[in-house]
Amino acid sequence: MKTQTPETWPRLAVWLAGLLSVIITAGAVLAASGAHAGPYRAPRTSFGAPDLQGLWTNTSLTFLQRPPVFKALAATDAEAAMMEGLFKKMVGDLLAPFVDPKLPAPPVVKEAPQSDYLEMDMHLARINGQMRSSWIVDPADGRVPFTDVGKKARAAAVKEDFDGPEGRPTEERCLQAIGSPEGPPMMNTGFNANYQIVETPGYVAIHTEMNHDVRIIRMGDRRHLPASVRPWMGDSVGWWDGDTLVVETTNFPKDFGVGSLGGGFTYSPQGKLTERFTRTAKDQILYQFSVDDPAYFKQPWRAEMPMRPAKGPIYEYACHEGNYSLPNALSGARAQERNPDPAAPPTTGR
Repeated sequence: MKTQTPETWPRLAVWLAGLLSVIITAGAVLAASGAHAGPYRAPRTSFGAPDLQGLWTNTSLTFLQRPPVFKALAATDAEAAMMEGLFKKMVGDLLAPFVDPKLPAPPVVKEAPQSDYLEMDMHLARINGQMRSSWIVDPADGRVPFTDVGKKARAAAVKEDFDGPEGRPTEERCLQAIGSPEGPPMMNTGFNANYQIVETPGYVAIHTEMNHDVRIIRMGDRRHLPASVRPWMGDSVGWWDGDTLVVETTNFPKDFGVGSLGGGFTYSPQGKLTERFTRTAKDQILYQFSVDDPAYFKQPWRAEMPMRPAKGPIYEYACHEGNYSLPNALSGARAQERNPDPAAPPTTGR
């Protein structure tokens, strides 16, 4: 290293002053760029649309409607802890630990333990750092604003009927997934709550892991099918509003039901759903929806939930094809009709 002499000090001072000026200028530029940084902008597909593609999940402990333990939309730490404790107590042994596939086979037992288990995030969902007590944001009480007609329609839709196969619950017949993760709207559920979104210039497809449903959304053309045509999950058309995918669904089948943690709802034939998908960060889609159905609700109501990346992959979901349990369920109902008193001796014959 060259030794600095008093004769070189003035030049060194000039050099240090210049370096300091560069550092200050660079810092000011960085500060200004941070201060004026715009909102997150979603990446683009090869055809220029905002890219929502990938594997996503919406699992969380937040319910569609606000449980009584909460006082407002934003939950406190104490309320969240109470909700988590109550939920764990309610579901009991459904919260089974993860099974390590490297372990040997379990021992043979006379009575098998619970084979189903929840694989959901046991925390309240967060939007903008705020723990949410319900998906519903309007009305302010976080409850579905049913009309009396809407309440009766919902009760009728979930009433179990053992007269024949058509009266059994749609989840039992593998027509809908448990908890309505396919919706629409897409509810959070306790397991298999994974989605794969695929975009093309003319369509957006949403593959739901549970019950392997695929929603096909027509893009660009906002005309709906004739009122006489009512697909199983309604008729969905979509368009881009800036970086937001807007999906409008009408033509629901009569009394189409949507299940949900904490209670679902039912559409009338005039019901309309509007969904909005906005990628707000690399690892989040803000999913919002509004329901407009004057026959069943006192007012249009709105909800929102976050979707985050899922680890994947999407697995094949096999429901009990062939409805193997239906003969037992229906024959049990016939036996109960012959012997309404459980203490009475059984009779033979149909």
